[in-house]
Amino acid sequence: MPRLALFDLDGTLADRQSALSDAVTRLRRTHALTAGAEQWLRTELADRANVADFARLRATFALEVSAAQLWQEYVGLMAAASSCRPEVLEGLAHLRASGWTVGIVTNGASDIQRAKLTATGLADLVDGVAVSGDLEIRKPEPKVSLTKKPKPGTTGAGTAPKVNLRKKARDADRLNTELAGRAALVIPGFTVTAQNAAFDVSDHESYTDPHGADVTALLAAAVAGVSE
Repeated sequence: MPRLALFDLDGTLADRQSALSDAVTRLRRTHALTAGAEQWLRTELADRANVADFARLRATFALEVSAAQLWQEYVGLMAAASSCRPEVLEGLAHLRASGWTVGIVTNGASDIQRAKLTATGLADLVDGVAVSGDLEIRKPEPKVSLTKKPKPGTTGAGTAPKVNLRKKARDADRLNTELAGRAALVIPGFTVTAQNAAFDVSDHESYTDPHGADVTALLAAAVAGVSE
């Protein structure tokens, strides 16, 4: 059975809120945004952001700069302001060295999430990344699993711990057709498939509720489990 560890990015491996605050402040200064526009950004981008948000910002506050330019500036500012604690980076490196396959499953636009992964150094410490902007699916519904690909000449496939992702307005069959068409290999040796069924990740035998937990403690527990 392969050992697979999947982590969220924002709020788990990296602090999105501090980066967001810094990015919005810099945008305000660069474009002399009003206090109303700044507060609008902080409210609208609190959970996630994409270029459409900046099109609405431009229209709402009659800005001359294009939405595309604002978005690219925001992506660059978020990447520059994103950081990971050294102990998180060290923990991930140790986890992989201990034989784990490590992946990141994150919601968000592809360009900004991948820019943050590169800027923080996380991109070099994981085996694969699944970004909702690439797959057009979001956590947590319906059930999507990462399944170990069988070796040539075999028919069996072991199933790794499942990840909840939400697919808007499409059923699992249509999603699987799309995923197959784009060769959805998010982690070497694992493919993404959807199952149209109720799923509670807490039911999985290897699940530990990470809510409110320090990711460094989770990493240490995973490494300790290997050495036992």
